[in-house]
Amino acid sequence: MDYLYDGTFEGLLTCIYYHYKKENACNIFEKSSYQQSIINDFEIVETDANKAKVVLDAINNKISNEAYVDIYYCYLSDVENKENIILQFLVFAFKYGRNTMNFYSHEKVLPLNEASLKVFKEEHRFLGILRFSDIGGVLYAKFSPDSDLLVLIVDHFADRYKYEKFIIHDIRRNKAVVYSQNFWEVIENVNIENIEYSSKEKLIQSLWKQYFTGLAIKERTNIDLQFQFVPNRYRKNITEFNV
Repeated sequence: MDYLYDGTFEGLLTCIYYHYKKENACNIFEKSSYQQSIINDFEIVETDANKAKVVLDAINNKISNEAYVDIYYCYLSDVENKENIILQFLVFAFKYGRNTMNFYSHEKVLPLNEASLKVFKEEHRFLGILRFSDIGGVLYAKFSPDSDLLVLIVDHFADRYKYEKFIIHDIRRNKAVVYSQNFWEVIENVNIENIEYSSKEKLIQSLWKQYFTGLAIKERTNIDLQFQFVPNRYRKNITEFNV
């Protein structure tokens, strides 16, 4: 049986619940991208928060919180077949319980660890390179991460800009997190175009570019190292590289 879910984390966990309580899952796919198989039947699973919580509690109680974090980070990744990486990990993990994470290089554990680590590294990279601009009293930042990072980074910036209003826009996924007065919300299907920066903001950006360029020591330039810290695919949304 192929289980199809709505793309939410709770929907994925509901599919895991059905795997144990109804019929074993051969695969789990997001229903919007599913291509029907001639081998397996499929069922569209309606997200159920209560069933998802049963699985979540089982992960934390029978395996570990570390496993839960890795599962969630894997879910947020852009790794192909991530749902089935999580499924196969949990089938293995519910057998070995709290010893599971010691099997780091096992074929059922390693793919989850690698996906989780990829997201973790990208999360911390964007905590340092995300750039905000003032658009009429609201701070706005756009980025295009490989992973779905909004829910991971918003608390950091909510604490840093506690008394501001800001929008962080994931242009790859057309979604954004909006923050104001100690409250944030993720908004789907966001399309923000043709932003007009104030003359003050344009001056600040110009001064920052000059500072960035002037700070560099030509004789010590290391292009390879620069691309390790800020890969080319991120640079289109970073002020100092748009010269």
